[in-house]
Amino acid sequence: MLETIISGVGLGIVLSFVAGPVFFALLKTSIEKGFHAGVSLAGGVVIADLIYISIALYGSSFLRFENQYRTQIGLTGALILLSIGCYYLFNKVRLNYESSPSTSRNTGYFFKGFLMCIFNPSLLIYWITITSSMISVSGQIEAAKIVPFFSAILITQFSMDSLKAHYANKLRYKIKLSGLIKLNRIAGMLIIIFALKLLYDLLIQGHLL
Repeated sequence: MLETIISGVGLGIVLSFVAGPVFFALLKTSIEKGFHAGVSLAGGVVIADLIYISIALYGSSFLRFENQYRTQIGLTGALILLSIGCYYLFNKVRLNYESSPSTSRNTGYFFKGFLMCIFNPSLLIYWITITSSMISVSGQIEAAKIVPFFSAILITQFSMDSLKAHYANKLRYKIKLSGLIKLNRIAGMLIIIFALKLLYDLLIQGHLL
């Protein structure tokens, strides 16, 4: 049991530092809008991961649906990422130094994190790969390891993302507006590149790996 939890914690740490679009979106959101907004975005990411983990473990019927409509799902995700990337590029940047969180606004960041992940078919493939690693020689997933392993991953991932949001929030009191504008543009370009790579893999290569 302890070994399973330690493995989950290690994987959660690695996953939290993968430099994908969510990584930069989290840093950008935390610097520009504050700690609570960053944590809300991280919460949306964790919920999307939880849904995909459940599908990878138990959703055989959905997997058949996803295989049939993978291109359409991927195109939807790419368009969402392109929209977010363009928004980062052209949106007017404002620094928020208010200490009180806004529940309604933070809900929007939660859904931003959720949508960035839930329409990314490569994320589902990633979790399928992780679940496959848990299959024993007999071809069965060890049920006793499922909850502690994936709970450790998600809790660690959320904790690390919260730490990133905390330190990025501290940084916003020192960063200049010009620096934030540059960060916005870098994050926007990286998200657009990721979206274009997703489109290329789907439409030209015909696969996501």
